[in-house]
Amino acid sequence: MATKNSMATRTKLLDAARDVIRAQGYAATTVDDICTSAGVSKGSFFHHFESKDDLGVAAIEAFASMADTLFTTAPYNDLPDPRDRILGYVDMRAALIQGDVTYFSCLMGTTVQEAYATHPDLRDACDKGMTLHIKMLERDIAAAKERYAPDALWSPEGVAYFIQATLQGAFIYAKVKQSPDIAAGCLAHARAYLEMLLDAPR
Repeated sequence: MATKNSMATRTKLLDAARDVIRAQGYAATTVDDICTSAGVSKGSFFHHFESKDDLGVAAIEAFASMADTLFTTAPYNDLPDPRDRILGYVDMRAALIQGDVTYFSCLMGTTVQEAYATHPDLRDACDKGMTLHIKMLERDIAAAKERYAPDALWSPEGVAYFIQATLQGAFIYAKVKQSPDIAAGCLAHARAYLEMLLDAPR
């Protein structure tokens, strides 16, 4: 059984991997970088993980679990109208876009852009985590479509992918411009588009 100190060390490594990879990319991140950021020895690293890829997969899984908990327990989930829940999700994402892009960008999106062709284990972990998020959105979008746009030709899955594609693209431009403003603007446009798709009765 893992000791409390051992679990704390593992958590430090996972948190360090999350932040260092988001800051400088997967390929540029070394085991030494992660150990330095976590404040642990290289021996401790290899006690918990066989390789950087092994840690990368574990960090992606931890990030996906954190995101799932964050958004499935957010207050907007208590809203009775599924349209309001979708817009509440977008509003929450917009509220999180502030400060250094490292801390509001997506570990899965950052990693898969680099590693999709060379590290299938990382790509698969990203796919699993990102698909989980799509399914979470899809449920509320489907309920909102049934209420507000039952005859529309678009699919709830397609709109869920649109929302996530907008977010990932917004993160890229926030990195290019080194500012959260353009990402916030992208989400404002996405919100307006969703309001149009799910046009509430006036």
